[in-house]
Parts: sequence; C-alpha cells; structure tokens
Amino acid sequence: MQNSSERYSRHYSLPGFGKEKQERLLASKVLVIGAGGLGCPVLQYLVAAGVGTIGIADGDKVELSNLQRQVLFGDNDIGAFKSLSAKAKLSAQNPDISIFTHEAFLNVDNALEIMSGYDVVVDGTDNFESRYLINDAAVILGIPVVFGSILEFEGQVSVFNYGEDGPTYRCLFPEPPDPLDAPNCSEIGVIGVLPGLIGTLQANEVIKILTGIGEPLSGKLLITNALTNSQYVLRYTLIKENKQIDQLESKDYACEIEAGLVEIEAADFIKSESYWSTRIVDVRSETEFSNFNRGGINIPLQMLPEKIVELKSREQVLLLCQSGQRSEKALKYLKEQGLDNVVHLKGGINAIGVVD
Repeated sequence: MQNSSERYSRHYSLPGFGKEKQERLLASKVLVIGAGGLGCPVLQYLVAAGVGTIGIADGDKVELSNLQRQVLFGDNDIGAFKSLSAKAKLSAQNPDISIFTHEAFLNVDNALEIMSGYDVVVDGTDNFESRYLINDAAVILGIPVVFGSILEFEGQVSVFNYGEDGPTYRCLFPEPPDPLDAPNCSEIGVIGVLPGLIGTLQANEVIKILTGIGEPLSGKLLITNALTNSQYVLRYTLIKENKQIDQLESKDYACEIEAGLVEIEAADFIKSESYWSTRIVDVRSETEFSNFNRGGINIPLQMLPEKIVELKSREQVLLLCQSGQRSEKALKYLKEQGLDNVVHLKGGINAIGVVD
C-alpha cells in the first residue's frame, strides 16, 4: 500500500475529519449500481476519497453516445462492459482500493445477492423498474441508498432508508409516473455536465453517511437546475408500511411492448416508405420534427390524449420517434384507449439510418 498519509493528507487536516474518519472510509464497502453518467463521477470521487471496497454493477456496454457525459470512458472503450472498463481506470487512479464488478443488470433473482454486504448503495440507474427494485432490496437488507436522477437540465439527489426512521423511495414516489410523463435521457437528452454535478453530490452524501459528518439528505430531495444554478429542497416523511417490505416482486415499470402490440422493422418501412409517408405520426418534440423528419404529422407524445378522436378517424397510423422508445409508449397508450389502427416503427429514425 502506498503512503496513505500523503494521499489523504487533505482529509487528515480537515477539522472534524482527520485520520479517524479516513480509516472509516478505508474500512467501508459501497456498491454503485449503474456505471453511466452518474456512476462515473460517483466512482471517481469515492475511489479518490479512499473508500476501501467498491462494487460496480452494470450489464451495459459503452456506446459512442455515452461519451458526451460518461467521463470515465473513451473511444477505445466502445463495445466493452462499462463495469470492467471503469475498474481498469479506477484501479490505476487508486491501487489501494479493492474493486469488484458485476456484469449484469439487477433483477429480482440477483438483487439481494449483489447488494448484500455493502454499507451503502448508490443508485445511478435511469429507469423506474431498477429504482423500485433497489429500494425494496435495500429495505430488506437494511442498507441506505444514495439516489440521483438527471434529465435535460435538472437533477435530483436524496438519501433513502437511512436508519430506522429514514423514508424510502416509495415514500417519495409511491407509484411510477404515467409513461407519457416519464421520458428518459435517450429520448429528450441531458446536458453533459449535469451528471458530474449530481454524481458529485451523491458521492458527498456517501462520504457523509460513512463517516458520520454533516447531515445526509434523508427525508429531503435536493433539486438542482443547471441553467439557472438554482437549488431547492423538497421535504418528505416516512410511511411506515414502506419499511415492512420482506420480499421482492417482479413488476414491470418500463412500459415495454406487450404481446399483441404491433411494430414494423426499419427495412420494411424503407421498402414501403411511400405508403407510410402519409400515415406517419411523429411523436417527437416540435423542435426535433422541424430539424428533421420523414414526413407525416407531428403530435408530441404528451399531446396524444388531445388527439384521440383525430387518430381514431384515420385508416392507419404509423407512430415514429428517434429511437423507438417514445413510439412504444405511444403505441401502448393508444391501444389502451381502444385504437386498433396503430403500429410503431421499431428502433425509430435511428434504425432507418442504420438500414439506409
């Protein structure tokens, strides 16, 4: 082990921190779930701070579109597992730290096993299914969760399940939002620096919990706007029944396509584009549609409830968006409203580009 006194000297000289708190960090174990935009800065700062054991759980691989904000990775990492690439970089950053990886996404079968044995779990995921699963597993295991989320220019940070009276994710968000109100970063974007801001705040919460300094954001949701540099705190309280979870349930919050819903492949679209061009309903934003489109009309996803009558009157509708995710949500919603004349383009405009 290298000279820890010199490496962590700025911590040693901090009032109220010193060698004792640093030794607590070195003896601690933290699991970071998601090595993406949030996970990258969290991992970098926890490793630099000297958290002795780090776990990384992520079944995803590095893509070119990640590099705008996932600052641990570069072009040479594209196609590699994020967890393994992150471990290589982090081990070079601080060789004193033990790093364990899980090249898998959490599910009801592996969540308790992967999360077991850690002092704190960091939620760096980007979907509701994972967030509720992490919350429930943490309640069962008695582990605090440091939560972060990002979208467009706004980010959120909170601490869940901190101690006996600490509220949980379900206390703040009892139910997932309507799919029409829940886009993600791949659909509407995120400014590249925002994960750095929010991830650093998450790392700070982890250090506070592990060392006992300061006041963790338990029962508080810190909301940060990167455009205005404004912050405000939303307070929430414990709902006792949310601390009584004793088993994990498999529940899909992702609003994925169900059996019986209809989609077409990009290759089939291209073969018959002249047929579909007058039947396209593009559910992207007005700005996206004006910048580039494949024809048809523009009805942004959130506006669909106002256009039900109009869409019912059409002989056939092809729903289209950039990646296929919003059109999936639109398809499910319209099917639930009784429309049988709708299909969606699998993979969206991105898939057309690949085939072209």
